Amino acid sequence: MIAVDRLAKSFGKRRDVKAVDGVTFSAADGEVTGLLGPNGAGKTTLLRMLATLVVPDAGRASVGGLDVVADRREVRRRIGVLSDARGLYPRLSGRENVRYFGRLHGLAGAPLERRIDALVDALGLDAVADRPAQGYSQGERMKTAIARALVHDPHTILLDEPTNGLDIMSVRALREQLKALRAQGKCLLFSSHVMQEVAALCDRIVILGRGRVVATGTAAELLAQSGAATLEDAFVGLLGSGEGLAA
Repeated sequence: MIAVDRLAKSFGKRRDVKAVDGVTFSAADGEVTGLLGPNGAGKTTLLRMLATLVVPDAGRASVGGLDVVADRREVRRRIGVLSDARGLYPRLSGRENVRYFGRLHGLAGAPLERRIDALVDALGLDAVADRPAQGYSQGERMKTAIARALVHDPHTILLDEPTNGLDIMSVRALREQLKALRAQGKCLLFSSHVMQEVAALCDRIVILGRGRVVATGTAAELLAQSGAATLEDAFVGLLGSGEGLAA
């Protein structure tokens, strides 16, 4: 489980740019929780704090009961992160990229190789796994980055805009993989501004605007809160209301 309590982070010389401004929410095990918001809403900064890459200015967050600041090394062992950067080593093959990260997490030998084989098979990477990553398509890079994030079998998985730039077949493959992870009882936090993907994947949704939580709930609950007929209309209505309050 992820628990976020009044988390805040500001940037700039005067610390006057509030990227995340007192955010509170939770993400349960066995669910996909969506962070939905426009560009600049604070989604990436929030995920980076949960991934222990950025230290909060205020508030508290925990992953599996571990504080992301006080227990950051143990948190890192237990999470898998798919960042917006992807960042594969281009001269290494997909398999070598995944193996390298497995070793960083303390895996080695036959158990590591079995885990890599299972991920290559599950993600449909068989045809490219032993080719240099520099020749990969966007979808192949994404799948390899997911394998890298999952190689140590983390319980909590953070995904920042994972469908960005993908074709429809790659999006469908990713969707099925995330559903399988949810069925295993994993805790998934999924950031996006693509309404269709949030609606298709997420059990609960957190709408962010200007670094603040505007609304939370299931898709049905958000529709009820907004009185809208579609999730897109609910998002626009709730975000507009929340933006006005934030101003």
